[in-house]
Amino acid sequence: MEQKEAIDFLRRYVPNSTYQGSLTTEKRSDRKYEIEFKAVSFRYPGTSTGALRHVSMKFDVGGRLAVVGENGSGKTTFIKLLCRLYDPDEGEIRLNGIDIRKYRYDNYLALFSVVFQDFQLLAQPLGANVAAAEDYDRERAARCLEKAGFGARLAEPLNGLDTCLYRDFEEDGVEISGGEAQKIALARVLYQDAPFIVLDEPTAALDPEAEAEVYTKFNDIVEDKTAIYISHRLSSCRFCDQIAVFDGGQVVQQGSHDQLIREEGKYQSLWNAQAQYYQKAEEVPEGVF
Repeated sequence: MEQKEAIDFLRRYVPNSTYQGSLTTEKRSDRKYEIEFKAVSFRYPGTSTGALRHVSMKFDVGGRLAVVGENGSGKTTFIKLLCRLYDPDEGEIRLNGIDIRKYRYDNYLALFSVVFQDFQLLAQPLGANVAAAEDYDRERAARCLEKAGFGARLAEPLNGLDTCLYRDFEEDGVEISGGEAQKIALARVLYQDAPFIVLDEPTAALDPEAEAEVYTKFNDIVEDKTAIYISHRLSSCRFCDQIAVFDGGQVVQQGSHDQLIREEGKYQSLWNAQAQYYQKAEEVPEGVF
């Protein structure tokens, strides 16, 4: 059973308590989808504090939005609600003016291509990992790997897209590094070709040179899609059109890097706390944010 078939099987037969709407999402060739959070609040079961509190904001279609904040500030919850992994306790999330709960669940999910920090690659051929299927467009898969910065590795004397990852089932399988795995995960996101791309720390395992390459080519990589980028490292947010700063479950600031760095507030405080690491070209130690 292919990966996609397995996922479809689970969606079909595993009970899902999420409300299933009936509207189909509009297929727009211009990708003009507007997302609006309208006074959205959410609290995880068994907790007394809201993870999100009265969040209201709109996305610029085709823009680059960075979501930043300290651990526990609500940024990951914000993304999970956007992708309908949960539904709000209060308020609405709207797609083109309509509450997203009114859309067919599978239709809405198809609008998003997401790579979270805890993504998994499988002990299958490289191309199948990118496409999440055994039968796929090989030219497209190779093109996505090239865009994601995996082109040089793909050109090495291996078996190309047929190179098996890991040695779980193949003795000649290839063990890949964390940075290489992130590039493959990014290629998987591009292969799906959804209007919205959500990237959760997509360069965390890359060395500084490879990270700089991804950022330099970021606009070419995502093309006309709307990109939402979650990051702990504020230096990597400067290429984004807008930055949403989360604190205590709320959006406390929103604007460009150049705007926010001049304002007294959370963003400036976080930037100054990390500045010493930017100057030394070092990683921010784990646990700082």
